Amino acid sequence: MTASLRIATRKSPLALWQTEHVAARLRAEHPGLDVSLVPLSTRGDEVLDRSLAAIGGKGLFLKELEVAMQRHGADCAVHSLKDVPMELEPGFVLPAILARADAADAFVSNRFEGIDALPPGARVGTSSLRRQAQLRARRPDLQLLDLRGNVNTRLAKLDAGDYDAIVLACAGLQRLGFEARIRARLEAPDWLPAPAQGAIAIECRRDASAVQALLRVLDDAPTRRCVEAERAMNRALHGSCHVPVAAFAREREGRLHLQGLVGSAVDGRLVRADVVGDEAEVLGRETARRLLDAGAGELLDLPG
Repeated sequence: MTASLRIATRKSPLALWQTEHVAARLRAEHPGLDVSLVPLSTRGDEVLDRSLAAIGGKGLFLKELEVAMQRHGADCAVHSLKDVPMELEPGFVLPAILARADAADAFVSNRFEGIDALPPGARVGTSSLRRQAQLRARRPDLQLLDLRGNVNTRLAKLDAGDYDAIVLACAGLQRLGFEARIRARLEAPDWLPAPAQGAIAIECRRDASAVQALLRVLDDAPTRRCVEAERAMNRALHGSCHVPVAAFAREREGRLHLQGLVGSAVDGRLVRADVVGDEAEVLGRETARRLLDAGAGELLDLPG
């Protein structure tokens, strides 16, 4: 068993919090293990003047970290699982998915209590097509404006008066100590999050068996089942940040309940499906099939 572990991470405050959290958990589970962080800058962090869809997708948050692992400059990497592409690069695995935090989105505003309290034409910041589609469906009068950057940067733009409200993930705000900024939780069944939102994943090389053995102790089986169903649905739809796809699974009495959504960020049309099953991959594919049968294909073919 290895005596040291180097964890690659993005440099954003949230990424560093998540990686420090993983490091502390690993030190507690493996006394004597020397855990260190390898902070790296990614293209997804550096290019902030365009949407993720425009510059190539969420995988841009992973590339530099994966290169570091390939070159043996790091042993593993910590990610927000919602940023991990549905298909990993060859040679990589996710041996641990931690217990999920709050999966809901957060409505954040200094003046208004919720979406319905916004005045006509209010400016709402989000670059997520998934969030834009659900906002358009609920309030077609709103001005939806791009919003990139880390959590601190986005809050600063709101506080500077650039927006009347912004939409962020509850988990990120809570992890960084900003829970008091949440004015309203946007949650299932009315509002669906990104697939795997709120879950932290650890990635490593497939051939690094000793590293995988160290990491598996943090794997949470119920969370893995739920997020695997959500990701399977997204994979079957060929979803990415280029299309508004949302999913949320819960385990009840031993069965998985998966809600899926495909929308249009242009006109707010939404297609929904709610399916119960026992096997995550099968459930995800079945939910995707029902969405397509209900007309989701037309929305998926729309330009971003």
